[in-house]
Amino acid sequence: MTASLDPAAVIAEFIDAVAPYDPHPDAPPVALIGLRTALGDEMFTMSDHVIRAMCRALASYRDPQDRGECVECGGRHLDENLHCRDCGRLHGILGQVIADHARRVAASGDGSAPSEPA
Repeated sequence: MTASLDPAAVIAEFIDAVAPYDPHPDAPPVALIGLRTALGDEMFTMSDHVIRAMCRALASYRDPQDRGECVECGGRHLDENLHCRDCGRLHGILGQVIADHARRVAASGDGSAPSEPA
């Protein structure tokens, strides 16, 4: 079980981590962000430096659940075994082996697997 996050604390920690590197710490803020959560309301003043850092952080973020797109349906719900939860296609090497085998069985026409050459 994961602990609940305090969104205001997360934003404050981000600002605190980035602010010391602001080349113009005395410049006026460029944004005022209000946050309302179950824990209350918070206001954050943000410099251009902090906003740019946030943009870079968001641009480089990759969700750990992102395993790409399904080549069959275009869905974004591949599980840890690269099985598409939307259409059922299996990706990766195992998926390729299964797809190749299914094509060989279909090509044999009688529903049985073709015999392997000796």
